[in-house]
Amino acid sequence: MIKIGDNIILENKYSENSEQYKCKLVERKGNDLYIDYPINISTDRTVFLLEGTPLKANFVTESGSHYYFDTEVKGRVKLNIPMVILSYPGKEHLIKIQRRQYVRVETSVDVAVHSARGEFAPFTTITDDISAGGAALLTDKNSNLKPGFDIECWFALPMQNGEYEYRKFQGKVGRIIEGQGHMNKASVQFYETSGIDRQVLLRFCFERQLAMKKKGLPV
Repeated sequence: MIKIGDNIILENKYSENSEQYKCKLVERKGNDLYIDYPINISTDRTVFLLEGTPLKANFVTESGSHYYFDTEVKGRVKLNIPMVILSYPGKEHLIKIQRRQYVRVETSVDVAVHSARGEFAPFTTITDDISAGGAALLTDKNSNLKPGFDIECWFALPMQNGEYEYRKFQGKVGRIIEGQGHMNKASVQFYETSGIDRQVLLRFCFERQLAMKKKGLPV
């Protein structure tokens, strides 16, 4: 299930802070996972994890399925590069995260929309809400966007560290919801999303949700 080269996102299992660490699976020996040194996603600094630290790990497969599992730091080793050894419970203990479990947040994100088959002219708009599984796009009532269209969406995601992540997602248009004024709302479900792109979007949604909680806004 998990394979060499997969990106993994780690979190402290029992900590109340929201820090996440990104790393890559470099080698696997039985139920031992060898990862490169994790990087704190918010600070972009290397994280040194103590032996015995309990963690939650999640990764996305090539097919776009998202899994998480409980793990623990077993030690450190230096082969070609310095690595951290994590325990792996086996694929029978992986928990699949369903699309409906993705956090959906109401937020405006700039997006450029292109037709996958040339059925309409490209246009730019903003989201009404977004999750790692899809988004709702505000569209002009005169738009040629129709249910069932395959589209490519280029999102400019403003991250907590002040930088922008520019990511492309392929999707299929679902319902077109009639809105007031001159704007409608088009629901889009993403598909064929790479693991790292989905993880970036998951992180963006998580950061936005956390920021809204801190401001006392409903999420």
